Amino acid sequence: MKTRTKVVVIGGGIAGCSTLYHLTQEGWTDVMLLERDELTSGTTWHSAAQVTNFGMNQTMVGLKSHSIALYKELSEDPDYPINYHHGDGGIRLANTEAQMDGYRHFASMARGMGVHFEVIDAAECARRHPLISTDNLIGGLWDPLDGDIDPAQLCQALARRARTAGAEVHRQTPVTALRQLSDDTWEVETPKGTVHADIVVNACGYRVNEVGAMMGVHHPVMSMEHQYFLTEEIPAIRDAGHRMPLIRCPISDYYCRQEKNGLLVGFYEQGCKTWGMDGIDPNFVNALCPDDLDRVTDVLEGAFARMPALTEVGIHTVVNGPITYTIDGAPLVGPIPGKRNAFCIIGLRAGLGEGGGHGWLLAQQIVHGEACYDTWVLDPRRFTGHANVELTALKAIEDYQNEFRFHYPHEHRPAGRPMKTTPLTPILAAEGAEFGVVNGWERVDYIKPAPDFTETLGFRFNEAHAVVGAEVEAVQTGVGLTEVNGFNRYEITGRDAQGFLDRMICGRLPRKSGRVGLAYLLNHHGMLKSEATIANLPASDRGPDRIWFGSAAAAEYHDMDWLRAHLHPGEDVTIRSLTNDWTILVLAGPKARDVLSAASRGDWSAAAFPWLSVRECFVGIAPAVVMAVSYSGELAYEIHVPNAQLYAAYLALRRAGDAHGLRLFGSRAVDAMRLEKGYLHWKSDILTEFDPFEAGLGRFVTLDKPGFVGRETLLARTATGPRRRLVTLAVDCNDRSARPGSSVMADGQVVGTVTSGEWGYRTGLNLALAYLDPDRAEVGTEMAIDMLGTHFPARVIPPCPYDPDNSRVRA
Repeated sequence: MKTRTKVVVIGGGIAGCSTLYHLTQEGWTDVMLLERDELTSGTTWHSAAQVTNFGMNQTMVGLKSHSIALYKELSEDPDYPINYHHGDGGIRLANTEAQMDGYRHFASMARGMGVHFEVIDAAECARRHPLISTDNLIGGLWDPLDGDIDPAQLCQALARRARTAGAEVHRQTPVTALRQLSDDTWEVETPKGTVHADIVVNACGYRVNEVGAMMGVHHPVMSMEHQYFLTEEIPAIRDAGHRMPLIRCPISDYYCRQEKNGLLVGFYEQGCKTWGMDGIDPNFVNALCPDDLDRVTDVLEGAFARMPALTEVGIHTVVNGPITYTIDGAPLVGPIPGKRNAFCIIGLRAGLGEGGGHGWLLAQQIVHGEACYDTWVLDPRRFTGHANVELTALKAIEDYQNEFRFHYPHEHRPAGRPMKTTPLTPILAAEGAEFGVVNGWERVDYIKPAPDFTETLGFRFNEAHAVVGAEVEAVQTGVGLTEVNGFNRYEITGRDAQGFLDRMICGRLPRKSGRVGLAYLLNHHGMLKSEATIANLPASDRGPDRIWFGSAAAAEYHDMDWLRAHLHPGEDVTIRSLTNDWTILVLAGPKARDVLSAASRGDWSAAAFPWLSVRECFVGIAPAVVMAVSYSGELAYEIHVPNAQLYAAYLALRRAGDAHGLRLFGSRAVDAMRLEKGYLHWKSDILTEFDPFEAGLGRFVTLDKPGFVGRETLLARTATGPRRRLVTLAVDCNDRSARPGSSVMADGQVVGTVTSGEWGYRTGLNLALAYLDPDRAEVGTEMAIDMLGTHFPARVIPPCPYDPDNSRVRA
């Protein structure tokens, strides 16, 4: 075994084998895989190995499509063919109209990735799968490319191709220690010797945290026991003359696929069980957990009712093995938070079906810094300090119990809540707040009009629609107050701080003390990486001159890693996170200045404190930093307060607001208002797949400024013109909004994809942001959006339909 290599991949299941193979496809052949036992000896070997095109977002659909294409190619390799039942088809069943709406949305979303699903009724479900009953069934979603694959053959085929390209694969080679050197390379210790690697990849399945511990990190991955059984031969399958489609049933929490002339039937029981929380036996290799069919009795009864043939056939094999979950059910594929030259590809609950695509995207990130898709939905940094073992276990159980039940818009499930709170959380709850979750923080969604108020979750406007509208009206005509907790906030100091930030952003850095500006950070490909509010705080008794860097709550680890990675040796820059110590109170509306003036000493007039100003002050007795910025399009102030004084500031504002009719509002109102202003949202509209000109952010770019990250590649991109352009659309529909991923249609073709959509209460417009083909992006161009299976007319309008000259924010 050689002692020096570019990449060491640890783990020989589908995650490791796919990563190794795809690294060679990206041109890196000096790479190595280390497996503690034999390839596929962990979760991979007992996988049910279903291969579907279905995904909850376009990134997932894209990587699954890559997996299917790769697996089909491998199955047809004349030198080493593998068993792959490609294109058997699969049906996801539904017994409510809300579920059917979800399937209609997913079909629209997938169409933008070149994937064609079909929404079918109950009778057609039964025609395509004659073993199912239509009792309590409305219909389903048909995936024509659904199938299954042999796990061991797949991994061996990928490893074989990687070795042919020059990679090394070492079995029976456990990693016993990992040490990062001063140059950020790694020493990987094994019983066969130590390997010096530039980069390490954790692909260790259910042993992920054994390797994580060697690196000093904990990954929010939990294993769940999962059972399936194989039946004896079923005559109806034997005599059908074709393979049976796969079934996934959220009604009864089971799935099944054909296995020889019988069925493989798997269960997601409510009384499920975590595995390995207190450690894993080192000898647990190619092993299973004890059978426990009593635990799945209730699910089995539902499967019997849906497929009566199961009651007439015997069971010849039961499999109960661990599979891995994360907090939100999606894998962790990408950079390990807080570490340099370290990546992971873990938490792959459906690893065989989609592992080809995950390895593909990870290899691109390792080699090129980014993948062809924005991979935030997979990024390990989307979970921050709250992601402990207990929370991961609770969310894994919840996700397991809801395996085939997708999240509805604005659905925030209850397990593991509340995780992150502020002193105001119980106060706002007593005021009637309905909370959502942002990076673990309980954040106000809206204020319930009555204690027993509930909303019907779904893809159409519901009971909360009018409630949010009333909050918007209160902000537009008077004054509103809301809490924005978890907002990412770094304090940057040092004599080189200005130069460092100037190098990081693509536009002009605010230079004047007491001023605020919006800035964008690019990656090395000239694409959008981050959005930040930059505030220059003047020296005071609270500290020296300092810069505040503010960004989305979810960006806490992401942005810190990016900034620290670009510090030069010897540069005098200190970055200190204040994210978990401060919270924002947003005061918005034409009477906001009156309320602030009554709660805080000083001159808050437009002349003394104009738009885009920042000032230290007191709100009541609470120290605060106030910024004159607005995400709503109304006169507004962000009031940043240390958490210890947050309640005091809140009380001062409420008392001052009594005379002005102050009303509480939530994040749904904010999201509706920001679309009327054309304001973008990070990782909804601001994606690494687009440059700032394509996103309509050219006014924030200064190309004649030398030396900023991504400048040269952005210059090269401008010569070729935009591939897509972000536009605002007005949609002719009044009972639903476009959802992210909805396809924009013209002449029967997909011409764009929606990134955000909400009702504009102040303009009376149903609004959507979408990336379109450039020739469709001119104002006035007409097209349609596929919203739940219906094509609604839409037209391109100017990007700021509400107060386009910003007179209200400057008032």
